[in-house]
Amino acid sequence: MQTATMETPVTSNPKKNSDGNVAHIRNVAIIAHVDHGKTTLVDGFLKQTGVFRDNQDVVDCVMDSNALERERGITILAKNTAVRYKDHLINIVDTPGHADFGGEVERVLGMVDSCLLIVDAGEGPMPQTRFVLRKALERGLRPIVVINKIDRPNIDPHIAVDKVFDLFVELGADDFQQDFPVVFASGVKGIATMNLDVEGTDLQPILDLILNHAPAPTGDYEKPLQMQVSILDYSDYLGRIAIGRIYNGTMNDNQQVILIKENDVAVRGKITKLLKFQGLKRYEATEAAAGEIVAIAGFANANVGDTIAIAEAPYALPRIEVDEPTMQMSFLVNDSPFAGQEGKFVTTRHLRDRLMRELETNVSLRVMLTDSTDTFMVSGRGELHLGILIETMRREGYEFAVSKPEVIVKEVEGKNHEPFEKLLIDVPEEFMGSVIQELGPRRAELQNMHVDRGQGLLEFVVPTRGLLGFRSEFLRLTKGNGVMNHAFLAYRPWAGDIASQRNGALVAWEEGTTTAYALAQAEDRGTYFISPSTRVYGGMIVGECNRAQDLDINVCKMKKLTNMRSSNSDQLVTLQAPLEMSLERCLEYIQSDELVEVTPQNIRMRKRVMSRR
Repeated sequence: MQTATMETPVTSNPKKNSDGNVAHIRNVAIIAHVDHGKTTLVDGFLKQTGVFRDNQDVVDCVMDSNALERERGITILAKNTAVRYKDHLINIVDTPGHADFGGEVERVLGMVDSCLLIVDAGEGPMPQTRFVLRKALERGLRPIVVINKIDRPNIDPHIAVDKVFDLFVELGADDFQQDFPVVFASGVKGIATMNLDVEGTDLQPILDLILNHAPAPTGDYEKPLQMQVSILDYSDYLGRIAIGRIYNGTMNDNQQVILIKENDVAVRGKITKLLKFQGLKRYEATEAAAGEIVAIAGFANANVGDTIAIAEAPYALPRIEVDEPTMQMSFLVNDSPFAGQEGKFVTTRHLRDRLMRELETNVSLRVMLTDSTDTFMVSGRGELHLGILIETMRREGYEFAVSKPEVIVKEVEGKNHEPFEKLLIDVPEEFMGSVIQELGPRRAELQNMHVDRGQGLLEFVVPTRGLLGFRSEFLRLTKGNGVMNHAFLAYRPWAGDIASQRNGALVAWEEGTTTAYALAQAEDRGTYFISPSTRVYGGMIVGECNRAQDLDINVCKMKKLTNMRSSNSDQLVTLQAPLEMSLERCLEYIQSDELVEVTPQNIRMRKRVMSRR
């Protein structure tokens, strides 16, 4: 396999084939369901094309550079790299697999001419596979199907191929798209093969497929410059960096151009730095041409969807269309008794500026002002999408409060419509009855059920409202043995009321520090979320009650001292372990009259109106 290093960047004078395409360039995206091995496969491409030295220590999933991505094992932000193979430059865009980050997928698919659809050989197509494939087919792309993880035991990769073909047909793929090439791979081992009877030695079959199957990018050098911004980055030295594909014309370093924003607003400026990609790094270039993916600096107000053009011919490209958000929640300035004690950014101005800055890179997000100056309505694609934003802001030092997530209702022909999701559950057969019974009151409709060797596969269509708070209950019902995946399906008529699935809350009576003595006194009233020596305030939720009503309790009471000691006065108090509440579990748990208080150090739940302070 041919290799390349950072000292051998691609030539800036591109070769053209008979159709006017850039013959030596391939632009491909990698799309898949969560945890089907996209980023691991990119690792293999980078290692086998000479991006890393033989003795270089490289971490797994090197493209997942964000701390949250490494912790959660998922790709959140779309990122691009480039490798050299057989005198060709292959631009690879690694995309998220979760539907909540679909905006990242949609905006980068316009940059590429083909895509690798990664499918787990054991699981087959999953809900997010359907989502990302539908977006690719709508763009007219002809995917290359990679059946990954063929090294897993007790699997038949050919069954996965049949399921993928059925999915293509179901999504309305044309005859050309249905005639997709298939390659079998193991991203962890870094091998691929066109025939399962022949064991692979490297990933060369996939790279060869990309060269032979993926079309070269099209573009006319003679036309005026047109480049669309698809990804935004930031550098302490260069400021905002706009990344995108040049569709027509040529671009030069220090060139005077205009930025065409929304509503055809034009901003003049100069390209202060022109960068191209090689491996995980960027290198400076003097010129670039149609078909190439480049990064430019010089426009501090560039946003996703904007067009870079020349003043003599300011023609804007069609703006990137992204599916509308389906869920919303309020972001509020924290007003609890502990407000301002743990966060660095706590004011309304800090919160507003941070949310507006997020809009510049997060195309799926919406922020609306409300009648209250300290409250902002933030809309996103799902709980995970909003939860990642909250966690990111928390780690940056922001302190604020958020309300319960609510679905966005649309009015269609005078009737309310709400978002529905396709829910796929893989669970041991013994738990199937409990799961179906739990989803019934949540207005879920069972579409399909299949049992194979003691493992059940359930397919539901359920309102997004019905999934709020379901994940933690699902883990409890299946004792951690079940797997659930869901993706947005469509807006449908309102399904009716869904009863609350939660008991009342245990609410702290007063401000202070919890004691083991006080917690033991009320332990039979419910389950705690806190442990001894925790600071609390009046109105803070410290646990879940056994009954449907909220209950105020004193968790700071001290044991009274007397001059007489009882026989058991010095025995240690033994308490049950508290239930750990992560940010996502808190968002699922709270009701409409409650808030989640988010600080860099703690995540607390509280009543919206605190009668006791």
